[in-house]
Amino acid sequence: MTFDAQQVQDVLIIVVTAATPLLIAAVGELVVERSGVLNLGVEGMMIIGAATGFAAGYSTDSTLVGVAAGVISGAILAAIFAFLTLGLAANQVASGLALTILGRGVANLIGASFVGLKRTPAPHLHIPGLSDIPLIGKLIFGEDFFVYFGLLLTGAVAYWLMRTRSGLTLRAIGDNHASGHSLGVPVRRIRLLAVLFGGGCAGLAGSYLSLAYTPFWSPDMTAGRGWIALALVVFASWKPWRALAGALLFGGVTVLQLVFQTWGVPIPPQFLASLPYLTTIAVLVVLSIRDIRGAAAPASLGIPFIPDR
Repeated sequence: MTFDAQQVQDVLIIVVTAATPLLIAAVGELVVERSGVLNLGVEGMMIIGAATGFAAGYSTDSTLVGVAAGVISGAILAAIFAFLTLGLAANQVASGLALTILGRGVANLIGASFVGLKRTPAPHLHIPGLSDIPLIGKLIFGEDFFVYFGLLLTGAVAYWLMRTRSGLTLRAIGDNHASGHSLGVPVRRIRLLAVLFGGGCAGLAGSYLSLAYTPFWSPDMTAGRGWIALALVVFASWKPWRALAGALLFGGVTVLQLVFQTWGVPIPPQFLASLPYLTTIAVLVVLSIRDIRGAAAPASLGIPFIPDR
């Protein structure tokens, strides 16, 4: 079977677009976990971002308004999580799971009147001459805003965590919040900002699904991507650039089912549909049995912080 440059480019573009929501959500959650907070509600924040993003975008005929609505709704849901876990020191695992259930319920309520409706997808960049280069033209110079923002976000977070004072402070309280508090570091305030940032990123990732990836709303359209983003953080060893590589890997596995079906490979479609989740399980198993250097989680991850009174 032979493939021309256009076919290869089309497959690569699909891989990148499938990886984008995973990358944005994973980078946001990576910052949250670096601060020492474990938020399992990424799926809920993504789905509510998809619902509110599409509802606002469709109602105003503005992708920008839809993106803003998705980010804000994700941040609001994250604020509820922060109130429970940072303000009341509630169990982070239970609160995150409850957040996912809440997000799905509210999203289905918001999107009930928009089921089946479609809108024009987010515009793509087009640079005459450059976008027409065989194999790489559309891949590099023909993506939408979300793809480029995801790459910039990854680079910015990597630089911030490793090269700035505030980034080092966040990492420090993620490793030992008691020591940070004893030095006068506002642990809860920093964690609140990190949680809100992660919620905004998850909401943005969700709005990408309904405004660009598949420009319509359907219930549960995130299809477990929030859980895959959580696994990506572990896969990346809490490092942003590894999250990019992992997102491309999982995006490629997601697209593999479509490619196999197009090629007529005699594999049951049910098995192909489960490939992303089977890959997630396999990666987590491998990471759990191998001592990977630098893969240790932040020492205070998931541990409630209660300041001295």
